Amino acid sequence: MTENDVTATPIAGQALGAMLSDAVIMFHEAVAARRNLSAADHKALGIIERNGPMTASELAKHTGLTAGAITGLVDRLIAAGYVSREHDRADRRRVILSASGEQASDVLEAFAALSASQSDFADRYTPDEAAAIVDWVTRISHDLAEQTRRLGTRSVSPGDPREPDYSREPGEGASRPDVSAQ
Repeated sequence: MTENDVTATPIAGQALGAMLSDAVIMFHEAVAARRNLSAADHKALGIIERNGPMTASELAKHTGLTAGAITGLVDRLIAAGYVSREHDRADRRRVILSASGEQASDVLEAFAALSASQSDFADRYTPDEAAAIVDWVTRISHDLAEQTRRLGTRSVSPGDPREPDYSREPGEGASRPDVSAQ
């Protein structure tokens, strides 16, 4: 499928979605490999880096993974030196996971290059078009989160903390891009 093949049909939408999904997954696999991590481990590390220190159960809620899967994932991140475990000073029974803060320069360069290239083609759109794109990406992201929960082994009620919060400010988790200045 090329850019010119996109038409407003369900089949074209499915092909476009598959193309985007494949590209995103392969990009994150490549970035994760530079850190000697799996894509899932890298994404979990990103959750800790964006949201700040948290417990393993909080990380499990963000990812939808089971306690056993989170334990193995956290052990790998600690062994690789990306995360540390510390007892909560206020409640020594709680164990807090924190990102080490050290990021490989080639990983930072990969995201900087991606950001620059996306900014270049984002400038092609009017504010209304950009707002429509933001709406589409946000709706798709929420739908993917819902479908992920649906596929999970546990039932999830609306408003569950595993739902990504796209309304947060940068530094407080994932956020919706501001297109009003474009």
